[in-house]
Amino acid sequence: MRSFRKELWFDIPTRRAFINITPRVNECLRESGIKEGLVLVNAMHITASVFINDDESGLHHDYEIWLEKLAPHEPVSQYQHNRTGEDNGDAHLKRQVMGREVTVAVTDGNLDFGTWEQIFYGEFDGRRKKRVLVKIIGE
Repeated sequence: MRSFRKELWFDIPTRRAFINITPRVNECLRESGIKEGLVLVNAMHITASVFINDDESGLHHDYEIWLEKLAPHEPVSQYQHNRTGEDNGDAHLKRQVMGREVTVAVTDGNLDFGTWEQIFYGEFDGRRKKRVLVKIIGE
């Protein structure tokens, strides 16, 4: 079995964003040369997420509204975590809901998705460099 590892770097200028990273993961898969196996994609920061869903702007808007209702950014004083001098307590909770990672099967050299599935990077406390790990194993 072979393995491939690559880091994808992001520097999102806004506090929150959803970025379709499927093309970049596909590029990693091509670089790996692996035709059958698994791809793990995970956020390497505790205020960012990787998840799978539809690339539809209305859904992304709905996520934004829903997550802000679940864990509103303000008032920042509502979070014990922010007493450390941070202002990102909400971002940790949003990441917990959206998840750390996804695993996708590789079949015949392609990501083996269901209809409409795409891989997204979710940023909940941007304005600094963060990374995503892509690890591919297989033959």
